[in-house]
Amino acid sequence: MSEKIIALVDGSIYSASVCDHAGWIAARTGAPVELLHVLGRREGAATKDRSGTIALGARTALLNELAVLDEQRAKLMMARGRAILEDAATKLESAGVSGVTTRLRSGDIVETVAEVERDARVIVIGKRGEAADFATGHLGSNLERILRSSHKPVLVASRAFRPIEKVLVAFDGGTSAFKAVDHIARSPVFAGLSVHVVTVGNETAQVQKGLENAQATLRAAGITAETSVLPGQPDAALSQLVEKAGFDMIVMGAYGHSRIRSLIIGSTTTAMIRACKVPLLLMR
Repeated sequence: MSEKIIALVDGSIYSASVCDHAGWIAARTGAPVELLHVLGRREGAATKDRSGTIALGARTALLNELAVLDEQRAKLMMARGRAILEDAATKLESAGVSGVTTRLRSGDIVETVAEVERDARVIVIGKRGEAADFATGHLGSNLERILRSSHKPVLVASRAFRPIEKVLVAFDGGTSAFKAVDHIARSPVFAGLSVHVVTVGNETAQVQKGLENAQATLRAAGITAETSVLPGQPDAALSQLVEKAGFDMIVMGAYGHSRIRSLIIGSTTTAMIRACKVPLLLMR
Protein backbone atom coordinates (compact mmCIF):
# COMPACT_ATOMS: atom_id res chain seq x y z
CA MET A 1 0.00 0.00 0.00
CA SER A 2 1.13 3.56 -0.69
CA GLU A 3 2.33 5.68 2.16
CA LYS A 4 -0.50 7.67 3.67
CA ILE A 5 -1.24 11.35 3.48
CA ILE A 6 -1.94 12.42 7.04
CA ALA A 7 -4.28 15.41 7.19
CA LEU A 8 -4.73 17.15 10.53
CA VAL A 9 -8.21 18.62 10.91
CA ASP A 10 -9.29 20.66 13.91
CA GLY A 11 -12.57 22.28 12.91
CA SER A 12 -10.93 25.62 12.15
CA ILE A 13 -11.44 27.64 8.97
CA TYR A 14 -8.27 25.97 7.63
CA SER A 15 -9.71 22.45 7.83
CA ALA A 16 -11.44 22.67 4.45
CA SER A 17 -8.19 23.81 2.84
CA VAL A 18 -6.29 20.98 4.53
CA CYS A 19 -8.75 18.52 2.96
CA ASP A 20 -8.44 20.16 -0.46
CA HIS A 21 -4.63 20.04 -0.40
CA ALA A 22 -4.64 16.44 0.84
CA GLY A 23 -7.09 15.55 -1.91
CA TRP A 24 -4.86 17.20 -4.52
CA ILE A 25 -1.88 15.12 -3.41
CA ALA A 26 -4.00 11.98 -3.34
CA ALA A 27 -5.21 12.59 -6.90
CA ARG A 28 -1.63 12.91 -8.16
CA THR A 29 -0.15 10.00 -6.21
CA GLY A 30 -2.97 7.53 -5.60
CA ALA A 31 -2.04 7.56 -1.90
CA PRO A 32 -4.77 7.07 0.71
CA VAL A 33 -5.67 9.87 3.10
CA GLU A 34 -5.90 9.45 6.84
CA LEU A 35 -7.76 12.23 8.62
CA LEU A 36 -6.52 12.81 12.14
CA HIS A 37 -8.17 14.80 14.91
CA VAL A 38 -6.45 14.99 18.28
CA LEU A 39 -8.22 15.91 21.49
CA GLY A 40 -5.78 17.75 23.72
CA ARG A 41 -5.18 16.65 27.28
CA ARG A 42 -7.02 19.68 28.62
CA GLU A 43 -10.13 18.71 26.68
CA GLY A 44 -10.45 15.53 28.67
CA ALA A 45 -8.74 16.51 31.88
CA ALA A 46 -10.47 16.77 35.21
CA THR A 47 -11.25 20.24 36.48
CA LYS A 48 -8.77 21.52 39.04
CA ASP A 49 -10.14 21.49 42.59
CA ARG A 50 -10.72 25.12 43.63
CA SER A 51 -13.13 24.41 46.48
CA GLY A 52 -10.67 25.53 49.14
CA THR A 53 -11.98 25.32 52.67
CA ILE A 54 -15.63 24.70 51.83
CA ALA A 55 -17.35 22.61 54.46
CA LEU A 56 -16.94 18.87 53.96
CA GLY A 57 -20.49 18.09 52.78
CA ALA A 58 -20.65 21.01 50.36
CA ARG A 59 -17.15 20.27 49.12
CA THR A 60 -18.05 16.66 48.32
CA ALA A 61 -21.19 17.74 46.49
CA LEU A 62 -19.22 20.31 44.49
CA LEU A 63 -16.56 17.82 43.49
CA ASN A 64 -19.20 15.32 42.41
CA GLU A 65 -20.91 17.99 40.31
CA LEU A 66 -17.61 19.00 38.71
CA ALA A 67 -16.84 15.36 37.91
CA VAL A 68 -20.20 15.01 36.15
CA LEU A 69 -19.56 18.20 34.17
CA ASP A 70 -16.11 16.97 33.19
CA GLU A 71 -17.56 13.71 31.94
CA GLN A 72 -20.22 15.52 29.94
CA ARG A 73 -17.65 17.88 28.44
CA ALA A 74 -15.37 15.00 27.47
CA LYS A 75 -18.30 13.26 25.73
CA LEU A 76 -19.18 16.45 23.87
CA MET A 77 -15.59 16.92 22.71
CA MET A 78 -15.47 13.33 21.49
CA ALA A 79 -18.72 13.83 19.59
CA ARG A 80 -17.40 17.07 18.12
CA GLY A 81 -14.19 15.34 17.05
CA ARG A 82 -16.12 12.56 15.32
CA ALA A 83 -18.30 15.14 13.55
CA ILE A 84 -15.22 17.04 12.31
CA LEU A 85 -13.75 13.81 10.94
CA GLU A 86 -17.02 12.75 9.31
CA ASP A 87 -17.40 16.13 7.59
CA ALA A 88 -13.81 16.03 6.36
CA ALA A 89 -14.19 12.47 5.06
CA THR A 90 -17.38 13.41 3.22
CA LYS A 91 -15.61 16.37 1.61
CA LEU A 92 -12.75 14.20 0.35
CA GLU A 93 -14.98 11.38 -0.85
CA SER A 94 -17.21 13.88 -2.68
CA ALA A 95 -14.07 15.07 -4.48
CA GLY A 96 -13.41 11.52 -5.67
CA VAL A 97 -10.72 10.55 -3.16
CA SER A 98 -10.79 6.86 -2.26
CA GLY A 99 -9.21 5.10 0.68
CA VAL A 100 -10.14 7.78 3.21
CA THR A 101 -9.83 6.72 6.85
CA THR A 102 -10.31 8.65 10.08
CA ARG A 103 -8.61 8.52 13.43
CA LEU A 104 -9.68 10.23 16.65
CA ARG A 105 -7.02 10.34 19.33
CA SER A 106 -6.57 11.90 22.76
CA GLY A 107 -3.30 13.28 24.05
CA ASP A 108 -0.51 15.51 22.84
CA ILE A 109 -0.67 16.25 19.11
CA VAL A 110 3.10 16.11 18.58
CA GLU A 111 3.38 12.76 20.32
CA THR A 112 0.45 11.47 18.26
CA VAL A 113 1.96 12.64 14.97
CA ALA A 114 5.27 11.04 15.94
CA GLU A 115 3.46 7.72 16.42
CA VAL A 116 1.66 7.75 13.08
CA GLU A 117 4.11 9.51 10.76
CA ARG A 118 6.20 6.40 10.12
CA ASP A 119 3.70 5.34 7.44
CA ALA A 120 3.20 8.86 6.07
CA ARG A 121 4.52 10.39 2.86
CA VAL A 122 3.46 13.88 3.95
CA ILE A 123 1.68 15.63 6.81
CA VAL A 124 -0.84 18.33 5.90
CA ILE A 125 -1.69 20.97 8.47
CA GLY A 126 -3.28 24.42 8.43
CA LYS A 127 -1.21 27.54 8.98
CA ARG A 128 -3.28 28.46 12.00
CA GLY A 129 -5.75 26.74 14.29
CA GLU A 130 -9.14 27.59 15.70
CA ALA A 131 -8.04 31.10 16.74
CA ALA A 132 -7.06 31.95 13.15
CA ASP A 133 -9.33 34.98 12.90
CA PHE A 134 -8.05 36.39 16.18
CA ALA A 135 -4.32 35.73 15.75
CA THR A 136 -3.60 36.50 12.12
CA GLY A 137 -0.03 37.56 12.86
CA HIS A 138 0.88 34.36 14.64
CA LEU A 139 1.42 30.81 13.50
CA GLY A 140 -0.54 28.04 15.13
CA SER A 141 1.34 26.66 18.13
CA ASN A 142 0.72 23.09 16.97
CA LEU A 143 2.18 23.89 13.56
CA GLU A 144 5.41 25.19 15.07
CA ARG A 145 5.74 22.18 17.35
CA ILE A 146 5.14 19.72 14.51
CA LEU A 147 7.67 21.48 12.28
CA ARG A 148 10.28 21.11 15.01
CA SER A 149 9.70 17.41 15.52
CA SER A 150 8.42 15.79 12.33
CA HIS A 151 10.82 13.80 10.15
CA LYS A 152 8.45 13.76 7.18
CA PRO A 153 7.63 16.57 4.73
CA VAL A 154 5.03 18.96 6.14
CA LEU A 155 2.64 20.78 3.82
CA VAL A 156 1.37 23.98 5.43
CA ALA A 157 -1.99 24.61 3.79
CA SER A 158 -2.97 28.16 2.90
CA ARG A 159 -6.34 29.53 3.92
CA ALA A 160 -7.92 28.56 0.61
CA PHE A 161 -6.90 26.04 -2.04
CA ARG A 162 -6.22 26.98 -5.64
CA PRO A 163 -4.95 24.82 -8.51
CA ILE A 164 -1.19 24.32 -8.32
CA GLU A 165 0.79 24.71 -11.53
CA LYS A 166 3.85 26.85 -10.69
CA VAL A 167 6.21 25.87 -7.88
CA LEU A 168 8.92 28.04 -6.36
CA VAL A 169 11.84 26.26 -4.68
CA ALA A 170 13.66 28.43 -2.15
CA PHE A 171 17.20 27.10 -2.47
CA ASP A 172 20.04 28.13 -0.15
CA GLY A 173 22.48 25.30 -0.85
CA GLY A 174 21.90 23.64 2.51
CA THR A 175 21.15 20.01 3.24
CA SER A 176 17.41 20.50 3.56
CA ALA A 177 17.34 22.48 0.29
CA PHE A 178 18.96 19.59 -1.59
CA LYS A 179 16.49 17.23 0.11
CA ALA A 180 13.67 19.40 -1.19
CA VAL A 181 14.99 19.20 -4.75
CA ASP A 182 15.46 15.44 -4.49
CA HIS A 183 11.93 15.06 -3.13
CA ILE A 184 10.48 17.01 -6.05
CA ALA A 185 12.44 14.89 -8.52
CA ARG A 186 11.17 11.63 -7.02
CA SER A 187 7.56 12.55 -6.28
CA PRO A 188 4.72 12.19 -8.80
CA VAL A 189 3.13 15.21 -7.14
CA PHE A 190 5.33 17.53 -9.20
CA ALA A 191 5.13 15.75 -12.55
CA GLY A 192 4.14 18.23 -15.26
CA LEU A 193 4.43 21.27 -13.01
CA SER A 194 6.60 24.30 -13.74
CA VAL A 195 9.43 24.60 -11.20
CA HIS A 196 11.63 27.62 -10.55
CA VAL A 197 14.64 27.25 -8.22
CA VAL A 198 15.67 30.54 -6.63
CA THR A 199 18.54 31.59 -4.39
CA VAL A 200 18.50 34.95 -2.63
CA GLY A 201 21.90 36.57 -2.13
CA ASN A 202 25.09 37.13 -4.09
CA GLU A 203 25.65 35.25 -7.34
CA THR A 204 28.88 33.45 -6.49
CA ALA A 205 30.45 30.50 -8.27
CA GLN A 206 29.34 28.23 -5.42
CA VAL A 207 25.76 29.48 -5.61
CA GLN A 208 25.68 28.99 -9.37
CA LYS A 209 27.06 25.47 -9.06
CA GLY A 210 24.42 24.57 -6.50
CA LEU A 211 21.65 25.87 -8.76
CA GLU A 212 23.05 23.97 -11.74
CA ASN A 213 23.12 20.75 -9.73
CA ALA A 214 19.53 21.31 -8.59
CA GLN A 215 18.42 22.02 -12.14
CA ALA A 216 20.18 18.92 -13.47
CA THR A 217 18.53 16.72 -10.82
CA LEU A 218 15.08 18.01 -11.74
CA ARG A 219 15.59 17.83 -15.50
CA ALA A 220 16.84 14.26 -15.20
CA ALA A 221 13.47 13.48 -13.64
CA GLY A 222 11.66 15.09 -16.56
CA ILE A 223 10.73 18.26 -14.68
CA THR A 224 11.09 21.60 -16.44
CA ALA A 225 13.17 23.77 -14.13
CA GLU A 226 14.50 27.31 -14.32
CA THR A 227 16.95 28.96 -11.92
CA SER A 228 17.71 32.49 -10.81
CA VAL A 229 19.47 34.52 -8.13
CA LEU A 230 17.72 37.45 -6.47
CA PRO A 231 19.22 40.23 -4.37
CA GLY A 232 17.84 41.24 -0.98
CA GLN A 233 16.57 39.53 2.14
CA PRO A 234 15.20 36.02 1.56
CA ASP A 235 11.73 36.42 3.10
CA ALA A 236 10.98 39.77 1.44
CA ALA A 237 12.46 38.86 -1.96
CA LEU A 238 10.74 35.49 -2.14
CA SER A 239 7.37 36.81 -0.93
CA GLN A 240 7.45 39.53 -3.59
CA LEU A 241 8.37 37.01 -6.28
CA VAL A 242 5.50 34.72 -5.31
CA GLU A 243 3.01 37.56 -5.65
CA LYS A 244 4.51 39.08 -8.80
CA ALA A 245 5.04 35.87 -10.76
CA GLY A 246 1.94 34.06 -9.51
CA PHE A 247 3.51 30.99 -7.93
CA ASP A 248 1.06 28.51 -6.43
CA MET A 249 3.34 26.70 -3.96
CA ILE A 250 6.68 27.13 -2.23
CA VAL A 251 9.02 24.26 -1.42
CA MET A 252 11.86 24.90 1.00
CA GLY A 253 13.89 23.51 3.84
CA ALA A 254 12.53 24.00 7.32
CA TYR A 255 15.99 25.08 8.40
CA GLY A 256 18.36 27.43 6.65
CA HIS A 257 21.93 26.70 5.60
CA SER A 258 23.28 28.84 8.45
CA ARG A 259 20.85 27.91 11.19
CA ILE A 260 21.13 30.04 14.32
CA ARG A 261 21.26 27.75 17.30
CA SER A 262 18.83 29.82 19.39
CA LEU A 263 16.08 29.55 16.76
CA ILE A 264 13.78 26.57 16.82
CA ILE A 265 12.88 26.80 13.16
CA GLY A 266 14.63 28.93 10.60
CA SER A 267 13.78 32.62 10.73
CA THR A 268 13.27 32.77 6.96
CA THR A 269 10.94 29.78 7.15
CA THR A 270 8.85 31.41 9.87
CA ALA A 271 8.65 34.70 7.98
CA MET A 272 7.67 32.92 4.76
CA ILE A 273 4.88 30.95 6.42
CA ARG A 274 3.50 34.13 7.95
CA ALA A 275 3.75 36.28 4.82
CA CYS A 276 2.81 34.01 1.94
CA LYS A 277 -0.73 33.22 0.92
CA VAL A 278 0.23 30.01 -0.88
CA PRO A 279 0.93 26.57 0.61
CA LEU A 280 4.48 25.71 1.67
CA LEU A 281 6.01 22.25 1.57
CA LEU A 282 8.75 22.12 4.19
CA MET A 283 11.56 19.59 4.28
CA ARG A 284 13.62 18.97 7.37
